[in-house]
Amino acid sequence: MKHPVFSWWIICVVYIFLPLCINAQINPDRLLRNARNRAERNVEQRAEERVDQAIDKALDDLQQDSEGNDEFSEEDPLPVQENENGEPATVMDIEESGPELIWSAFDFVPGDVIIFEDLLEGERNGEFPSKWDLVAGTVENANFGGENVIFFRRVTSRQGIVPLIKDDPSDYLPDAFTIEFDAYFEAGVHNQTYNVNFYDMKNHRRTMPELRLYINKAVYDRSEGHYPGVRRTHIDDEAKWRRVSISFNERSLKVYLDETRLINIPNITDNPTGFTIRGNNPQGNLQSFIKNIRIAKGAVPLYDRYLSDGRIIANGIRFDVNKSTIRPESMGVINEIVKLMNDHPDLRFNIEGHTDSDGNPENNQLLSEQRAEAVMKQMVAMGISSSRLTFTGHGQNRPLAPNDTQEGKAQNRRVEFVKL
Repeated sequence: MKHPVFSWWIICVVYIFLPLCINAQINPDRLLRNARNRAERNVEQRAEERVDQAIDKALDDLQQDSEGNDEFSEEDPLPVQENENGEPATVMDIEESGPELIWSAFDFVPGDVIIFEDLLEGERNGEFPSKWDLVAGTVENANFGGENVIFFRRVTSRQGIVPLIKDDPSDYLPDAFTIEFDAYFEAGVHNQTYNVNFYDMKNHRRTMPELRLYINKAVYDRSEGHYPGVRRTHIDDEAKWRRVSISFNERSLKVYLDETRLINIPNITDNPTGFTIRGNNPQGNLQSFIKNIRIAKGAVPLYDRYLSDGRIIANGIRFDVNKSTIRPESMGVINEIVKLMNDHPDLRFNIEGHTDSDGNPENNQLLSEQRAEAVMKQMVAMGISSSRLTFTGHGQNRPLAPNDTQEGKAQNRRVEFVKL
């Protein structure tokens, strides 16, 4: 005997689904249309989800910019020189192995008057960076690899941070300026970007398109649908810090990642007024960090500085903290001075080292001498006769600015090339 509950269940199934089956037999076109509509909706949804990926892939396939400049070809990458131990050569290895390091063609020269600098000294982990203002998003101080960094935890479009400028914040970028910072990229993440706007989103209206920095390329004016100045490069896609250097001189824009110039646009008619930076991290799953930020005024050619002042003040020559080890980004200035001395064989310089007032005066005196000597050795290794160079150190005794701000200290940490 069948169970009465089971019989009622069969009756209910037949009652509900029999009309549907009959309707399907009577009107198969209707079922076909419904299936097609559902499929089309699925396709549209997937297309919307993948549109950003498609754009990034299109950028990866781009081979050259609108200027048609093939300066950076798709041939073999520049070799990384090794020292006698088989390790990557440092700057000071040049004395033995020759000057042809990957930074040997680097031509970026930073401005000589510092408008804003943040080395994140004394910042508290988890707090908002004290020298910045928030546009929107979630941005905090963090410690990464033993160093203080700015962490873009969750930042998307039209969000980020702007520098706190004590003077007139309405237009604090002059006609000639440079911007530098270190940005961390994760290994192989080709859609990770750091976005730079040449206007202050907190205080200004939009004046220029956005600059997007990827792990191995830079894109300017993406919003207009074309890509002036884009370079495909052989910069590897390993996880590492990369030095970003930006130079603007009246109407020309140059952008570098590490030692490679990616963008060179000779004529930009827009007026840069300020600076906004964001690490595009909408899902909060990327390690988007920046550090060592500097904005400086001026892009005067070094020879013009020499002719007008009899000396070249170079605060673009950087060293490791409390050491005389020359940092790679210093090579832009050093390369230019070596070229200047090669073009003018009569030039002779005394290389002077200067420090800020932090630390012990005796130690600063010794450090300034060691740094000046390191620069001299570097230039001799690059072919300049030692008979054309001398060096001295002045420690903290000849400041150019008060030592009560980071900008003032940065102005005082410098190397000068004084006419002999």
